[in-house]
Amino acid sequence: MIASDYKIRPFNVASAAQEEFAALNRHTNRMRLERLPDDPLIPLEESIQNLKNIPPFVELLLWAAWNPDQTEMVGLANVALLRLEENKHLAQFELTVLPEYRRQGLGRQLLSLIAEASSKDNRRLLMTNSTDRVPAGEAFLLRIGAQKGLEGHTNQLRLVDLDRGLISRWLERGKQNSTNFELGFWDGPYPEDQIQQVAELYEVTNQQPFGDLEVEDMHMTPEHLRQTEKNNLARGNQRWTFYILDRTTGKFAGYTETIWNPNRPELLRQDMTGVLPQYRNQGLGRWLKAGMLDKVIKERPQVKYVRTGNADVNAAMLKINNELGFKPYTADALWQVELQKVLDYLNSFTK
Repeated sequence: MIASDYKIRPFNVASAAQEEFAALNRHTNRMRLERLPDDPLIPLEESIQNLKNIPPFVELLLWAAWNPDQTEMVGLANVALLRLEENKHLAQFELTVLPEYRRQGLGRQLLSLIAEASSKDNRRLLMTNSTDRVPAGEAFLLRIGAQKGLEGHTNQLRLVDLDRGLISRWLERGKQNSTNFELGFWDGPYPEDQIQQVAELYEVTNQQPFGDLEVEDMHMTPEHLRQTEKNNLARGNQRWTFYILDRTTGKFAGYTETIWNPNRPELLRQDMTGVLPQYRNQGLGRWLKAGMLDKVIKERPQVKYVRTGNADVNAAMLKINNELGFKPYTADALWQVELQKVLDYLNSFTK
């Protein structure tokens, strides 16, 4: 078959029927198996709640390619347009085609819809990601003229291999800072009386290395944080946050967060860990990491693996993670491509 044999139409989250959500869930799980063959599948209800609770500051447009009898999705694409003051030049997209339907023109048709929506919204740069588990993704991106902007890895720690003595030593060193700093913990939503300070603490995310990516610093507001929390809660995610407070100023010095979902009890996602520049080189990052891992070991014994994403150029965080025993799990990359290059690629097929 060729691409014209398949029906491509928008996927409207607000009006989609249960069987359409089920088809989308089957498709995304097929793609997940290609990337992460050892991981549990995502339950249908989790997929539905994720899509129905996309934060309002994200406009998400989706298109699905259906097989001739309209029962299965063979391709899926989306573009995210952030409604923020920053990065108005940028559109983030994802595009997947089932292995047996590749090289038939479906990816190109889906890409044309992404390009059209991005152009209408005056976005000039497209960004997406790839993994070494799916070489076809990188090959496609090279064909359309994209370039790697930031290379990294998903690194994994097997808790059975964790040096508990190292954790104890890092905690002990951390306690030596307790005159000046306090290690605190939140389970779930951020306290309402501290939400503005938390939003300010999130500025540390802009200290991460971004390689050659053409992105602007993002500034999260308390409202944005609450909207993101709503999505996490709807999906069944449970967030733990450890933070460090400067006792002298009453301001936050750094934090670390993990996400755990009972649908995948053996896996824990280590999200952002960051310490503000003026507080670095005092062992606070190790104190945060040790505090979190110690709590996970004691209170979430079902967790066997901790995964985190690290840019290959983030030497400071890689040093800490390497000491803990994290090992490369997948090689990942963030890509960017000028919209005009994509349009030129697409137009070359119409001449």
